Amino acid sequence: MSEIKELIKKIVKFRDARDWKQFHNPKDVALSLILEASELLEHFQWQSQKELDEYVKKHKDEIGEELADVLYWVLLMSNDFDIDIKKAFEKKMKKNESRYPVAKAKGKHDKYTKL
Repeated sequence: MSEIKELIKKIVKFRDARDWKQFHNPKDVALSLILEASELLEHFQWQSQKELDEYVKKHKDEIGEELADVLYWVLLMSNDFDIDIKKAFEKKMKKNESRYPVAKAKGKHDKYTKL
């Protein structure tokens, strides 16, 4: 079993043991994903690059927990919508490779429509 499928299995087991599926409609799951992403952003708000470099060194565990929370909701949503997240990721990366060819995008932060 792939590592992603193992993670999804743990997430579903955790959720189902608590009978929380009844609360997990698409809107609320998507909202939870955004809320967790916002909690991740709080770690970086109002800090200079120098402050961030030091902060990240000291707070990797907390940042990791927020990233794990985001991943939790992404994987749960992919499971509930019957989306193979690994395939979706690979397909999106191919699309990004064609949108952002190295020759045009290297060293630039422009959106693909501006390259």
